[in-house]
Amino acid sequence: MAQRPRYRALFSSDWSECLAPSGPFDCIFFNYPELKEPLTAIFRRYTSNVITLGEAIGRIQGLMPGPVTEAMMDAYLEASFETYPGAAPFIRWCHENHILFMLNTTGMKGTYQRILAKSLLPHVSALSAHPFISYPEGPTDPEVSLPLHEIQDKAANSAAVAEKYGVAAGRIIVMGDSGGDGPHFAWGAQMNALLIASRPKPSLEKYCAERGIRIHHRIGTADDPKKGNFMEMTGWVERYLKANERQ
Repeated sequence: MAQRPRYRALFSSDWSECLAPSGPFDCIFFNYPELKEPLTAIFRRYTSNVITLGEAIGRIQGLMPGPVTEAMMDAYLEASFETYPGAAPFIRWCHENHILFMLNTTGMKGTYQRILAKSLLPHVSALSAHPFISYPEGPTDPEVSLPLHEIQDKAANSAAVAEKYGVAAGRIIVMGDSGGDGPHFAWGAQMNALLIASRPKPSLEKYCAERGIRIHHRIGTADDPKKGNFMEMTGWVERYLKANERQ
């Protein structure tokens, strides 16, 4: 008798300005405030697909006067941690309903290691993040941790996690907010994934429209990002899985 798959589905989500109002470099300019303006400009350029993530990180390395230690990261989180409504309950709902929740982000790995260590979010089973800032492995780290060096790695890492846990096409949900998530959405469309835009920016709408990629649902708006609770998505996810229940 075949063993039942551990997870019914994979939910792979961006973090920055998607699940939370923060950006991937906020932990840096919190500790080095003089870098806020240049780092924000770099962030906007790569989320609009003007420069690559690798180029962005290279520019940041040249600007940073020192590291972001665990203590510095904790100070940032204590002062600034915030999510959009319903993020933690939705992650918990995924766990309770045997859906693998994956953080798939250009943010720094160390940010999420410390978020989980401080119990600011429920446990996350998989993490795809940039290793530029990272810390020694701890007991609260996700079971799977994959490096993300370029935006295209989001799709490759989602595919790797889906394969590892036997999650088939038609059982995958992808969520993002900007043009930087475009390649992830393109892969999702090929996998018959449910595509959700959270607080979508014009860059994501443009990327998808130009390639004939259908965004199935939108939650919140860029103009009013605190509008919309992620728990509204549970019905969307269940209807999608029911429609693909034979897979």
